[in-house]
Amino acid sequence: MLKSMTGFASASGGRDHQAWTWELRAVNGRGLDVRLRVPEGIDGLEAALRPLIGARVKRGNVTVSLRFRTASPATALRLDPGHLRAVLKTLGEIDAEARQAGLALAPTSAAEILAVRGVFEDNGDAGAGEDADLRAALLQDFEAVLADFDAAREREGAALCALLLGQVDRIAELTDAAAALAEQRRPEADAQFRAALARVTEGDAAHVDPARVAQELALLAVKADVTEEMDRLRTHCRAARDLLTTGSPVGRKLDFLAQEFNREANTLCSKSQNTGLTATGLELKSVIEQMREQVQNVE
Repeated sequence: MLKSMTGFASASGGRDHQAWTWELRAVNGRGLDVRLRVPEGIDGLEAALRPLIGARVKRGNVTVSLRFRTASPATALRLDPGHLRAVLKTLGEIDAEARQAGLALAPTSAAEILAVRGVFEDNGDAGAGEDADLRAALLQDFEAVLADFDAAREREGAALCALLLGQVDRIAELTDAAAALAEQRRPEADAQFRAALARVTEGDAAHVDPARVAQELALLAVKADVTEEMDRLRTHCRAARDLLTTGSPVGRKLDFLAQEFNREANTLCSKSQNTGLTATGLELKSVIEQMREQVQNVE
């Protein structure tokens, strides 16, 4: 199934006094670029996320965010008694050493002690999540977010596929119209050449070699012939339909194909020498450009 490169999904989860929110978003990109914004201290989380994303996403700029918050403010912070005792013991030793050296230290306030790292445990801090159970819970929630993200990209991809198939059909219609106009143009081109020849010879056509005239007409016909361009445009239409029904990742191939479409349309316009054929060629170029813009969103 065709997938869009753009997508978004989010979900919240939690356990005990911890709560978190996953966000996953992607925008267009030439290759796959994954950026992880997850708190430090959750051992093995980043290493586990990358292969999960790589298994589903082949192209695009992907950003993954994990935010922790406290599930219950009343119990979000609590003292770490062991760490507090160690801090108080250390402060006592420092104070004793200072007195022995004849120094008087200012009293330490409770607020200053609480500000020491580790005295308070924040149950919403990612540092509390180094255990395997938390990592497993986080990854389980992330896989659900990833599935929603992929489903959103498939829905958008289905809409893109329908739009692109319609554009390919329009290109095929214009190609057939151009081929019919090119065939109708032949007698007109022949008449224009003969009229030009008559002006050059100023009525002395009896001295003009009929074989040379036929040769010149043939050369002009070859230069103006657009049969190969029509054939290649039809081949490109078949290739585009095949790619669109194959499914992702085909964005780069479609982008290259759009360039080939445009090349043939340019050649058609340069060879047209006919108002109607030129107009059809210009409309072809317009549809091809619209197609190329949509292709930039395909994975």
